[in-house]
Amino acid sequence: MCGRYASFLPAEALRALFHTVNPTPNWEPTWNMAPTRDAPVVRLHPQTRARHLDLLRWGLVPHWAKDAKSVRQPINARAETLATAPMFRDALAQRRCLVPADVFYEWQATENGKQPYAIARADGQPMVFAGLWEGWRGADGTVLRTFTIVTTNANPVLRPLHERMPVILESGDWPAWLGETEGESAALLRPSAAELRVWRVGKAVNNVRNDNASLLEPD
Repeated sequence: MCGRYASFLPAEALRALFHTVNPTPNWEPTWNMAPTRDAPVVRLHPQTRARHLDLLRWGLVPHWAKDAKSVRQPINARAETLATAPMFRDALAQRRCLVPADVFYEWQATENGKQPYAIARADGQPMVFAGLWEGWRGADGTVLRTFTIVTTNANPVLRPLHERMPVILESGDWPAWLGETEGESAALLRPSAAELRVWRVGKAVNNVRNDNASLLEPD
């Protein structure tokens, strides 16, 4: 699964990386992104089909929900059931997105409780997760845009920590996942073959109020 991550690249760096065209939103870098917070997401604008870098809330609210507060708001979506689950199938067909992350965290169950680890690409490049987004409109016309991160089976590097991992897309896969080019999106939903760096970190990351670069210091 993916329940916490870090996203600290400057907005202009993300804009250049993804070639987005809209005015760049403002946000603070975070080393402890948590569900219900707004996070940078790259998606195709529904009308222009141009790449936009927007802030969406983490935790998917389906467009068909009558009440955003009463519906389940998943932060992760299992790749194996995207096409059949009512919560995700419309978004899979029409609203796929990219979620940039510099690091994500995973917790390993031990005799002394859960031990957090940080995971990053060994080449130093940001990771890009496969995501789905939705736009929900309330009775008063308020629009809430949300997203979820797609997960798959863990690769051999991460399997000792957890059975699941986020789907990490390589740059050549971005156009197909966004829907800019033809391609079978399901074929992209596989464990990452990228070389990943894993290191143990302190338990300060367990508290969402702790949010600074020291969270990444080896424990």
